[in-house]
Amino acid sequence: MSESTLTIGQLGSAAGVNVETVRYYEKVGLIQPPPRSASGYRHYPVGVVHRLHFIRRGRELGFTIEEIRALLTLAHHPDEPCAQADQLARQHLAEVEAKIADLTKMRDELAKLAYCDGHAVHDCRLLDALSCHDDHCSVDPSKR
Repeated sequence: MSESTLTIGQLGSAAGVNVETVRYYEKVGLIQPPPRSASGYRHYPVGVVHRLHFIRRGRELGFTIEEIRALLTLAHHPDEPCAQADQLARQHLAEVEAKIADLTKMRDELAKLAYCDGHAVHDCRLLDALSCHDDHCSVDPSKR
């Protein structure tokens, strides 16, 4: 191996991802398959570390593989307008805000059900709420 290439393990360590993640990103086409040595070892160019950092950061922000693919394509055209990247970011932000709203509702509902006042299972608000089959069902207000 030359100084300008990395084995898959070295690449994963340098980029902060595990070997299986590197293989997956190669399989889905986010990174190109590298040349192999005569013994079959992958030898990745050092520049792939930067690409993996980009992908990892995108995944940390919740972008899908397809969104990251689009962002990588845009990143290779630095003189193009960034309207498409902006559109992807705004769309993703709207999705994140919707998830936050859903999680807030979920938290609020669980907070109503989380603490049983009774000492027996038959008094458990959570079990009562989960047992209800009616969409408009709510826990007996006297148990709140």
